[in-house]
Amino acid sequence: MPDTQQTTPQTNGSLDRSLDAIKALADANRLELTLLIADQGELCVCELVVAVQQPQAKISRNLALLRRAEILLDRRQGKWVHYQLNPSTPDWIKQMLTTIKQTETRHLNQQRQRLEQMGDRPQRLKNCCPSR
Repeated sequence: MPDTQQTTPQTNGSLDRSLDAIKALADANRLELTLLIADQGELCVCELVVAVQQPQAKISRNLALLRRAEILLDRRQGKWVHYQLNPSTPDWIKQMLTTIKQTETRHLNQQRQRLEQMGDRPQRLKNCCPSR
């Protein structure tokens, strides 16, 4: 009798990365953070707290997941951590983000205004991430 056991097909690294990205961006909060970072080029956590009006701990958890999914990169500057879109993010994700940014202009404009109200941008080091 032939073996009829089904096996799950093996995925390659590229497909795994795509699946991780889809899962990460399927959450509205993570998508919102990614859109804003893609729009601004680079933001630190304190700027994201002001822009999206969510608690720092929640934002940090979501950023960590986006980093693990290789959608975002981070860099440290002193005690601050700045996030940017990973340049090696697949083009289809970048195109999707661009399309969403074009349709969500009102929401994105509100976030931009909140960032502008922080003052001293783009230098931002004086007013960003005040010591606690």
